[in-house]
Amino acid sequence: MTELLNALRDRREAAGLTQAELAGRIGVSRKTVNTVENGVFVPSTIVALKLAKALSCTVEDLFFIAD
Repeated sequence: MTELLNALRDRREAAGLTQAELAGRIGVSRKTVNTVENGVFVPSTIVALKLAKALSCTVEDLFFIAD
């Protein structure tokens, strides 16, 4: 089974943002950021692109497939 992993928490913390601050920047709830960070929820393409833009990185920097 393919598993989607993410580096969202690391990137967010490196940017000095709380989950609530990042959520506010991209127009989602803090719970959405939390569930993405914990791998419970796979974001839509639009949310993934907004996260990457808010964190000044690429989507590929945030999300990757486990080998």
